[in-house]
Amino acid sequence: MTNESAYDVGAVRAQFPALKAGSAHFDGPGGTQTPLPVIDAIADALSRPLSNRGHGTAGERNAETIVADARRALADLLGAEPSGIVFGRSATQLTYDFSRTLAKAWAPGDEVVVTRLDHDSNVRPWIQAAENAGAVVRWADFDPETGELEVDAVRSVLSERTRLVAVTAASNLIGTRPAIPEISRAVHDAGALLYVDGVHYTAHAHVDVERLGADFFTCSPYKFLGPHMGVLASRPDLLETLRPDKLLPSTNAVPERFEFGTLPYEFLAGARAAVDFLAALAPDGGGTRRERLAASSAALERHEDALRLRIEEGLAAFGQITVHSRAAERTPTLLLTIDGRSTVDAYRYLAERGVDAPSGSFYALEASRRLGLGDDGGLRVGLAPYNNAEDVDRLLHHLAGFLASPE
Repeated sequence: MTNESAYDVGAVRAQFPALKAGSAHFDGPGGTQTPLPVIDAIADALSRPLSNRGHGTAGERNAETIVADARRALADLLGAEPSGIVFGRSATQLTYDFSRTLAKAWAPGDEVVVTRLDHDSNVRPWIQAAENAGAVVRWADFDPETGELEVDAVRSVLSERTRLVAVTAASNLIGTRPAIPEISRAVHDAGALLYVDGVHYTAHAHVDVERLGADFFTCSPYKFLGPHMGVLASRPDLLETLRPDKLLPSTNAVPERFEFGTLPYEFLAGARAAVDFLAALAPDGGGTRRERLAASSAALERHEDALRLRIEEGLAAFGQITVHSRAAERTPTLLLTIDGRSTVDAYRYLAERGVDAPSGSFYALEASRRLGLGDDGGLRVGLAPYNNAEDVDRLLHHLAGFLASPE
């Protein structure tokens, strides 16, 4: 268990109404529970006058303020500029939008690199865009024994025709965190752009898009205590070079030219509140929001890593369980399979006992297949800021019960 003076998990849990239902949630990688400040921010946005953005009426001004505040908050979270923050319905939608826009500059014979470690939302849009442009798709593989995606695996498929490399900063299936800064250098040396799926990574690490070297970086606030939406960060000057298809009357300003239709203002208010909630977890509470986010992320990593070790030590006693999350650098997310038993059955057994740990491939189809698990995947156990030692003990206790139960 972590040092409570540095991270008070009891105080954190008190902010989550959903926890009163009594379940131990290990389903955070699919979407976290929501704290009261986020719920209140969404309700507050909807309770005040609200209209399309403008400066004439109270509703217009409220909408403008919500959007500006959300851009600043997400820029602080990601180490980006507010004018480089693009909002969308989901990270998948944003990736499809940007794949179509970027592919306008591709020609037959150009090359695009995707990896077998990624969520399909950072694979299929690029494959389909490449097919439409006549470009060639090249695959970077990971080692299923170690879970590692090495820089050399990416470097080996780069060429002078490479236009873009799409790679995850953290696998949502097995937690692997590739060395993105090193991959970025190799990609940029080849003259290509780097599109990073940061959806799982952002929930478990302090993000610095400049240090990572990502030309485009996506995340989803609902994976870090916020509402269901997507966010993309890029350099404003790079965004200025792109011309998405859009409605004629809609603005051509960056980043708004990439945001189609009216933004979900209440969700933007919730996303800003989620960032502020995370910043408030900083042990000393001082400094800028960006500095507090760095401190809170460090405290969260210590807390979650301690719980992950507790789970791994407990799992080691179960001879029937194989843990596929093995990379040296990884998030607190474990993929398990059980010799002779269905992980779907395990998921149902645990759910009936108030332990939420789902089974599947979670859209990481290529990774699941590469691990030899087909499209079925395994049981995924993921940690979030509100998990505690009691949750872990319940998980291990009921896993033991499942293993002892008749098939």
